[in-house]
Amino acid sequence: MQRYFLTFAALSGFITVTLGAFAAHALKHQLSAESLAVFRTGVDYQMFHALALLAVGLLLKQQGETRLLKLSGCAFICGTVLFSGSLYALALGAPHAMGIITPLGGLGFLTGWLALTVSAWRSR
Repeated sequence: MQRYFLTFAALSGFITVTLGAFAAHALKHQLSAESLAVFRTGVDYQMFHALALLAVGLLLKQQGETRLLKLSGCAFICGTVLFSGSLYALALGAPHAMGIITPLGGLGFLTGWLALTVSAWRSR
């Protein structure tokens, strides 16, 4: 799992920088200020969780593949796809009903952080 988490984290960081630059240059005149802010929120949360996933991958390498660390990494990936992905889609004009997916991504992030917290508490 560690290889997958580290690869996804690195790729997610790359995508985040690309999307941030794309929004700052190509989309700033195409989107409203509100839509641009929504897009930026997606970029910010994706980068935060790329770094969190990187930490999980490194912890897996150090501590071994524990169930809680694997849960944390999977939850961060699901949270990124659902939360940031839905915000990107909404900012680019997807139907507002797509917004129902965003909180599910938030739950993914919360699950990842909680699993990481319990894992840290239980570590030696």
